[in-house]
Amino acid sequence: MNLLENYEELVAMILFAIGFTMLVFARNLLKKIIGLNIMDTGVYLFLASMGYIRDALTPIVPPEGEVNPMDYINPIPSGLVLTGIVVSVSVSALTLALCVRLYKKYHTLDLDEMYMHMKREEE
Repeated sequence: MNLLENYEELVAMILFAIGFTMLVFARNLLKKIIGLNIMDTGVYLFLASMGYIRDALTPIVPPEGEVNPMDYINPIPSGLVLTGIVVSVSVSALTLALCVRLYKKYHTLDLDEMYMHMKREEE
């Protein structure tokens, strides 16, 4: 595998690793949401790079003549990426709204402090 030819996949893996690291190790909920979005970006870049074929045509078939399917780019990965982006924006909006509600209740976004507040409320 030549890294110069497959740099898109390498960048996608690095983005995924950065996002996953933020998701696992960050204590702040806002940082976790940012990590999730970075991880999503890595997945979308990987899907888009897998669906791209150099020197291929867009999948718009002319009305006349012979058509060779091997000359065209597969449109399914692009559709998956667009669908994923829409879902990601929706999930981000929902999680940010939940963060606002949690901040109004506990006056912090730190998970450890929230846990301490919840323990005190139970007592």
